[in-house]
Amino acid sequence: MDLHHGMAFVTPLLSPCPSVVTVYDLSFMHYPEYFRPLNRLYLRLMTPLSCRRARRVIAISESTARDVAGALGVPASRIDVAVPGVDARFFEPIPDARMAAFRAARGLPPRFLLFLGTLEPRKNLLTLLRAYAALPDRAVKLVLAGGRGWLYGEIFDAIASLGLDGDVLTPGYVPDDELPLWYRAAEAFVYPSIYEGFGLPLLEAMASGAPVVAADTSSLPEAVGDAGLLVPPTDVEAWAGALAQAIDAPAWRAEAGAWGRARARQFSWARTAAQTAKTYRRALEAA
Repeated sequence: MDLHHGMAFVTPLLSPCPSVVTVYDLSFMHYPEYFRPLNRLYLRLMTPLSCRRARRVIAISESTARDVAGALGVPASRIDVAVPGVDARFFEPIPDARMAAFRAARGLPPRFLLFLGTLEPRKNLLTLLRAYAALPDRAVKLVLAGGRGWLYGEIFDAIASLGLDGDVLTPGYVPDDELPLWYRAAEAFVYPSIYEGFGLPLLEAMASGAPVVAADTSSLPEAVGDAGLLVPPTDVEAWAGALAQAIDAPAWRAEAGAWGRARARQFSWARTAAQTAKTYRRALEAA
């Protein structure tokens, strides 16, 4: 073969074939405490070696590109950005009858805020829970959807200690074909993650018409732009205010939902593919 693409952080180091490698984020370097020791060791050893060996490095955001250059010492001239897209199915209308059946089948409350992602420390759910607990009225529930990752015990401990057992739902892993339904059913999508390579769930939520509230850190502003609320990740008071706005301001929800859908249309997998193909050509031309 002429070129090998390592799709996630690592390429074969002893292969004679030239390579391209995709790096999603460097969370294993910036937040090592959030990783299992063996996983952290593997990524810290292999990712820098793979990036230095590769002819081109693909980052999925400008934030990650800067990170790879600064933390791994890869020249910016060898880094390309291929931003993720969002599937067309998230834009498609869903009949009211189907939404009603979905809500009934999942036992969803009439109104709820949605977080969707792996339950792990990097997602900063403790801040979200403390902010939600500070609301004077919790008639609008909070749903933390997603599979359990690692070090998730403190999330459930916080739900209990904050007295949120009846207000916070944890339905577990969400099948891919249900994602548009979850986003569409939510009052707003909340994403307080401390660090992300891009934040694809934000794009999916915006494409679905859900207003979004996200942390103002790492790559997340690149996804949200000016279409949603951006909040300092660990500022509990600011998050409580943003949640209150998402709950109590129907005009804002309608505007933010429309802004989000318009912004999400700027991100397509066709563009991602074109950017990736351009990287392949650059790598082959460097032979």
